Amino acid sequence: MRPAGLPIPSTTSSPAAFVLSVIVPVRDGAAFLAESLPALIAALPPDAELIVCDDGSRDGSASLAARLGARVLAPDVAAGPAAARNRGARAARGDVLLFLDADVRVRPDTMERLRRELDDPAVAAAFGSYDDAPAARAWPSLYKNLAHHFVHQRSAREASTFWAGCGAVRRGVFLAAGGFDPAYRRPSIEDVELGYRLREAGHRIRLVPDAQVTHLKRWTLAGWLVSDLRDRAVPWARLVRQGRGLPRDLNFTARDRAASALVALALLLGAASAWHAAFVVGALGSVAASVVLDRALLVFMADKVSPAFAGAAAGLQVLHRTAGVVGLAGGFLLTGRRRDVPESGSRGLAGGRPRLEANE
Repeated sequence: MRPAGLPIPSTTSSPAAFVLSVIVPVRDGAAFLAESLPALIAALPPDAELIVCDDGSRDGSASLAARLGARVLAPDVAAGPAAARNRGARAARGDVLLFLDADVRVRPDTMERLRRELDDPAVAAAFGSYDDAPAARAWPSLYKNLAHHFVHQRSAREASTFWAGCGAVRRGVFLAAGGFDPAYRRPSIEDVELGYRLREAGHRIRLVPDAQVTHLKRWTLAGWLVSDLRDRAVPWARLVRQGRGLPRDLNFTARDRAASALVALALLLGAASAWHAAFVVGALGSVAASVVLDRALLVFMADKVSPAFAGAAAGLQVLHRTAGVVGLAGGFLLTGRRRDVPESGSRGLAGGRPRLEANE
């Protein structure tokens, strides 16, 4: 079901010489924009447009973006990143929408690599990857960003979801699908959910591992654990309850599922150790087996940073999987029976029938 509030145009698009509209949502991200926008503007094709969608910033993000040369949309009320991107899409003039997070810095060839994928008229959307040189060098940030890079570099090119950190989609396809679901008021899995709808409508999505951006965000341990739990795992559980299922690529390969299942087993055995200490051995063995399944990631991190970092990353990976397991389980419990779970999109979350709006 498409979210309300977006017009329904033709989904046809010429495979050549399309115009690009770059859309950057931001909320209190002036420090990021000061670094990301100059690189983006320098790399923009001559006929492209840049739209910064401010979402209630109080740090001067909108005025900074305007001074740097962006077209700025700044509503009176903050509505979240999904709604901000939709606002930019309605106002855009291009045939293709490129969504970029405010805290990513493009490379000179990032946009061109995505454009080449969309030269194929059979491809509706394409997304890239973080690079292997994140700006923040503290271990939680290194782990989070390198893990993302590793997954996107090794995954299948034919993707089953979408990523809005650096992702392009044909504007007609995007609007016909209803855009991002505005019910996601925080940065969450609104891009993944959009990817589900695109695939359900028969569209192809392509992962382009060489279309890379540098992530500027500084993660803390508590910050990414909360994000994994509240903003990813719990919403994933809701999608699964709606019958959407889990993909089998990116973070959900058979190996990933097995490693997470072992962590879940370790949690159960750890709880059972209150009755018998022997369960502790089983719990530790399950954790060790999970780490073995993740050995390729850890070897990659040892090569990129150091063996000591890889050792720490093993523990961080277990924490990541623990947050995912707990979040999925909690999400299932919180959403109740499947019939009580509202649908993503206009009928369940935005209310009523999709309504049409003219471009801004």
